[in-house]
Amino acid sequence: MSWENKFFIDFVLLQRGHDLTKEQIKPGLYPVVTSTSIMGYHNAFKAEGPGVVTGRSGTIGEVQYIEENYWPHNTSLYVKDFKGNYPKFVFYFLKNFGTKQAKSGSAVPTLNRNNLSKILVRVPDLATQHRIASILSAYDDLIENNQKQIKLLEEAAQRLYKEWFVDLHFPGWKNTPIVDGVPDGWRLKPMDDIADYINGYAFKPSDWGTVGKPIIKIREMGLGVTADTPRNTGKNIPEKYNITAGDILFSWSATLSAMIWDEEDGLLNQHLFKVIPYDGVSREFVLQSILKTLDEFSNLTTGSTMKHIQRGKLKEVHVIVPPENIMHNYELISEPIREQLLSLKQQIILLQESRDRLLPKLMNGELEIQMN
Repeated sequence: MSWENKFFIDFVLLQRGHDLTKEQIKPGLYPVVTSTSIMGYHNAFKAEGPGVVTGRSGTIGEVQYIEENYWPHNTSLYVKDFKGNYPKFVFYFLKNFGTKQAKSGSAVPTLNRNNLSKILVRVPDLATQHRIASILSAYDDLIENNQKQIKLLEEAAQRLYKEWFVDLHFPGWKNTPIVDGVPDGWRLKPMDDIADYINGYAFKPSDWGTVGKPIIKIREMGLGVTADTPRNTGKNIPEKYNITAGDILFSWSATLSAMIWDEEDGLLNQHLFKVIPYDGVSREFVLQSILKTLDEFSNLTTGSTMKHIQRGKLKEVHVIVPPENIMHNYELISEPIREQLLSLKQQIILLQESRDRLLPKLMNGELEIQMN
């Protein structure tokens, strides 16, 4: 195993992506890769796979690995020439590299390739590159597998709710008469009759710090806890604003959404409800009922700049609620699905943490690599 110091320009060549608007995309097989994601699939490509793409403007440091031929978007930089290096290693190298040091610009930072060219980097031989990439890929493969399982289980949970409570094909449905659109023995109830809705704490900017529990905002519902998530010790925050994995969160302002929180314990910010099901009502039933009625809630939002749901609107949106035995049977099936989802998410978090601790040590040559 040998390592060599070289200029970045002699390691890989980065190239600005190619212009392509959404309107210009013609349906095809080739992913159009922006600075953070795939924006669509086009009928032509500009770069052969495998490829590595990083953010060029506003998203410095994001790195993506693309297996197939692709179109690198103009918002990104892509590796035009790997110069004999292993592409998967280059992907992990750039993830660790910290390209923020090479940004320029003000309002929207832009990665300047010229600033990178003369930076010295330390690179191992090709065999070591393969071994490092294989070690880190093992973590990412497990993460990807868990994410696929999560997607399937989420779909299963949605199908089960739809089958029982939308299509009304619940156990015994063939022998249950429908009266005014509701199965006999069921009740039409407003959303605030199935759960308690606790609005989040009104944190001030002065409450935002870097230690303690993460403050869960609308952003965290979509992205999870990140390095940018503010924190607070929680010492002066009432207990009811504490969030743990398994709690239902409902964003009632700006972006309407609902989820089961599945990350570390946190503190609930305003504009979010912590939803606590009433006794005898399944957690999954409450979650899926909120998701089902989001469009109805959206039609009831008010506000000119930031749309939001007034608390009283929880009385205006209704769902049909089954009798105790049906609810209990539904819970017996749905809860194991949700618990498995939470377990898979926790596994992903642990895998990501392990990979991220290992990444800089491998890239800096701190760990001895055992070759196969």
